[in-house]
Amino acid sequence: MKPRFEIGTQYLTRGKNSRLCTITDILRTYNSSNELVSIRYVAEHLFMGHVVTERDVCETSILMSHAAMGNPTGCAICNDSDCAV
Repeated sequence: MKPRFEIGTQYLTRGKNSRLCTITDILRTYNSSNELVSIRYVAEHLFMGHVVTERDVCETSILMSHAAMGNPTGCAICNDSDCAV
């Protein structure tokens, strides 16, 4: 399993007051057999001039933003016209 998004990727949160978040780290969880079992993201956004860090962002949150942004010329995240994310 490989992370779908890279550090530096930006996405919008859902809700009435969307925030522009930036992925700053990728957390990988391994079991005792050294198999990758989970990938989570660390993201930051600004709130009243302060940096707020979210340490448990799942891939689905980023994918929902990707679908909602709907770039007619291609992918809103990777700017690829044939993106299948």
